[in-house]
This record gives sequence, C-alpha cells and structure tokens, in this order.
Amino acid sequence: MARYLVVSTSGNSDSNSRRMGRIAFRHLEKAKVPCEWLDISELDLPLCDADACYTKPGSQTVSKAIEAADGILLATPVYNYDVSAAAKNLVELTGSAWEDKIVGFLCAAGGMNSYMSVMAFANSLMLDFRTVIIPRFVYTTGRAFEGDDLKDKELGERIAELANELVRFTEGLKGRL
Repeated sequence: MARYLVVSTSGNSDSNSRRMGRIAFRHLEKAKVPCEWLDISELDLPLCDADACYTKPGSQTVSKAIEAADGILLATPVYNYDVSAAAKNLVELTGSAWEDKIVGFLCAAGGMNSYMSVMAFANSLMLDFRTVIIPRFVYTTGRAFEGDDLKDKELGERIAELANELVRFTEGLKGRL
C-alpha cells in the first residue's frame, strides 16, 4: 500500500501553510491511508553546505521520511514570489530521496499575485528527480483563516480534493489501481 507524507516547511508558529497541511493530513487520516506528518520547524535542520550537513540527525530524519513516502504534499509559505528558503533547503538536504515521488503543493502567501511562484520549484523537482507534480495546487492568502480556524469553506474543499488527487495519482502511477 502506498505511503503518504505531508510536510510543513514553515518556521512561523502562526503559519497558514501549516494549517493547510494539517487539514490535508486529517483528510488523509480520515481516508484511512498510511500517512505521516512532518513539520520541519520541529527539527534542527542544518543549512545545506554540500558536506557535513547530510550526517546531521535532522537531515537523516527528513531524508528517511521522504524516502519512505510514495506521495508527498508540501505545505509551504510563499515569500518574494517563491517557495520558502526552508522548502528549498529541505530538497537540498534530501536530494535523491525525491526520485519518482508524486508531489502536490499547498501554498500560503500574503497576496494573490504570486500564485504561480511554485512553478520553478516544481520544475526543479521534475527535472532533477523525476517527480510527478499534481497539476493542481492549492494557493491561498491569510483571508481564508480566522486564527486557527478555516473560514473559507471552498478552500477546505480544495485541500481535500488535492489530498484525494495525491492518493489517486500515487495509486495509479505506482501501479496499485
């Protein structure tokens, strides 16, 4: 059976992308598929230095989690029209663990103008590691939330739809349908 991972790449304790990831994770749990939650803010991840960083416990933890997953939802904030530096660092630390994975994106930003910002990151995953990117991602701003509560019902539906697509794509492409 395929295994799923939802990763939060935000260091902000009041993160909307983390909230989105949690919603997706709960949806996967309700669907009774094997899934795990990984919040990189809870790990002591080093910056990638192309040397000693790979032997650090945090790096090994995330590498094992990525390697064990078949399908991954990456919840990331968008800063300056790009995914967070922490998301990029995660890929640099884990490298080939991303090979042949199915990946979907949950993005939260300050405004609606950077909705295409995940594309350079997605292209890198596709070209470098042959990941399959789900051709629909969920993007929102802080207006969708009121504190920890989701006030935009449509956003909740889109998150659930992406989680369902992760399972559908992964099961189909990994030959389990």
